[in-house]
Amino acid sequence: MAKSLPKQLISERVKNFFEVGLGFSEEEARKEAQRCLQCKNPACVKGCPVEIDIPAFIKLINEGKQKEALEKIKEKNNLPAVCGRVCPQEDQCEALCVLNKKKAPINIGALERYASETGVSLAGLAVNRRQATGDRRQIKVAVVGSGPAGLTCAADLAKMGYQATLFESLHVAGGVLVYGIPEFRLPKNIVQNEVDYIASLGVSIHTDALIGSTYSIEDLFKDGFKAIFVATGAGLPQFLGIPGENLDRVYSANEFLTRINLMKAYKFPEYSTPVNIGDKVAVIGGGNVALDSSRVALRLGKEVTLVYRRSEKEMPGRFEEIENAKEEGVKFNFLTQPVRILGDKDGFVNGLECVRMELGEVDDSGRRKPHEIKGSSFILNVDTVIIAIGQNPNPLLTRLTQGLKTNSNGTIRVDDHLMTSIPGVFAGGDIITGADTVIKAMGAGKKAAVEMDKYVKAVIQDLKG
Repeated sequence: MAKSLPKQLISERVKNFFEVGLGFSEEEARKEAQRCLQCKNPACVKGCPVEIDIPAFIKLINEGKQKEALEKIKEKNNLPAVCGRVCPQEDQCEALCVLNKKKAPINIGALERYASETGVSLAGLAVNRRQATGDRRQIKVAVVGSGPAGLTCAADLAKMGYQATLFESLHVAGGVLVYGIPEFRLPKNIVQNEVDYIASLGVSIHTDALIGSTYSIEDLFKDGFKAIFVATGAGLPQFLGIPGENLDRVYSANEFLTRINLMKAYKFPEYSTPVNIGDKVAVIGGGNVALDSSRVALRLGKEVTLVYRRSEKEMPGRFEEIENAKEEGVKFNFLTQPVRILGDKDGFVNGLECVRMELGEVDDSGRRKPHEIKGSSFILNVDTVIIAIGQNPNPLLTRLTQGLKTNSNGTIRVDDHLMTSIPGVFAGGDIITGADTVIKAMGAGKKAAVEMDKYVKAVIQDLKG
């Protein structure tokens, strides 16, 4: 486990939505950077989906060259301040750090965050834009969706010299980074700074533009776009399919977090956003979204119980976020499966019926499968239920685009080059994989930009020939 960041005091942070992790000071960052062995064949780079030259930027931090460290990161990663906060480095780059043999890997995420903060403060927006080649200077390409995959793809296309236009259905760019992650884990101004950087590369950002409705894919081609990248994410919530899910005060985590984030309910009473929750909240799920929902409800002054059908060992949420939730007072009810949501005469939640579980054989997820213990039914005394058991691909565009083939689970079907069934239309991120990490979506965005460049150059060559 990498060295932890300093944090807000528990007694204070449960009362506010300010960032919990405080970040490294210069002294702490350089001390951590000095631990890096500067491996000749660094395994950590192999664990990074966007292939950042990790030893190189760490060496620059150690030398006090924060601006250069940020520029080194931005050669590969257009969202370093985001990744430094929410990327699961412990399962990726840090997991392959050679110092893991001593169970003390370099805190690569914290160093990336440090470089993103100090490098920008020293140099402003560090624009890295390649000189456009003649044929590409006037070529228009479109990116649909401004989450991590879309932002990354648009930025890389702009660096290649294309006229990249980003279309976002909501009123602000950022996708899941702004509507799905709480302020205390990823502040909105941090996301906006990253979006501003990408705009500075020459990317045109159009908000309130729902592709498939406001404009169709066909409209984009008619408007002169030569290639299109679809990165609309996984925004359709899953439900349990149990009785009572239509009662008042039953929320999907998507709706709950969106109300808190985009409608600024975390700034109550300055923003009196209607979030009708009671005093005792049950959050169902074990991933990061469930943990986020639990910690948000806690900050709204509620008693919160997280209900998860497996044991703590099987939780997919990040270890750091589980520990934060425990410290802050979230109660955990493990090996517990909801079977019915109870309601009062007015249609509001007034209880959650559950059964106890025990773990059996390992299933397809690599975790032990839970089985119901007969006769173990009990009632949790709650008046609000938030369901955070996963998301499916956003179906809006796929349903409205003729000829766009999908898989049985709603994901868009693509080939090895991320090309869909429509020539010139590419797709990547959660819309082809289902819900996954920010950094993996960014990796898909980078690959899409490369493949779109190849496609457009081939089309130009055919026209010339």
